[in-house]
Amino acid sequence: MCRSITLLALATALAGCVTPDPESRGVAAINVPVVSRADYALDLTAPGGSLPSSEAGRLDGWFRSLQLGYGDSIYVDGPDAYSAKADVARVAGQYGLLVSNGAPVTTGAIQPGTVRVVVSRARASVPNCPNWSVPSQPNFENASMSNFGCAVNSNLASMVANPVDLIEGREGSSVVDSLTATKAVETYRKATPTGISGLKDISTKKGN
Repeated sequence: MCRSITLLALATALAGCVTPDPESRGVAAINVPVVSRADYALDLTAPGGSLPSSEAGRLDGWFRSLQLGYGDSIYVDGPDAYSAKADVARVAGQYGLLVSNGAPVTTGAIQPGTVRVVVSRARASVPNCPNWSVPSQPNFENASMSNFGCAVNSNLASMVANPVDLIEGREGSSVVDSLTATKAVETYRKATPTGISGLKDISTKKGN
């Protein structure tokens, strides 16, 4: 009897020392994508708010060096930004992108007669993955493994075209094409039912 009480007291004491991480008690992924942003800036000479052909060529070469593409945001900053925006937009249009309004804050003053073109780029990653910081066994708390979520969320972070969509999603377009919207439903309705011909006569005998 005394021995049973001692074992019970020891088990209770050990149970009281176990404090599982609240994040590992549920089914939500422990390792989730993190979106970071980097801003790249280039100052161009724009007398009177107009880009000379040489500066437009510099801008095009800079865009190519950055491998500009979908998901990047382009801004024009400076006192002559409004006038130079059209010239920058013509170069950006070759990459299928538009120039956004406003501009993020950058370091350094913009000299008179120049404009600053800023490319803002977001990247998604899952930090500390793979994460095997906690052994999978023993697992007395039935908690999720420390690596839980690394594979799926790392693939998601690698495949998402615009990482910003992971933060705020995207607003629906105000223009709706009814044909496109109903295409999937129409295909489903017009498809021939799979069981319309009845069951097939299948034999397991060799040669049939």
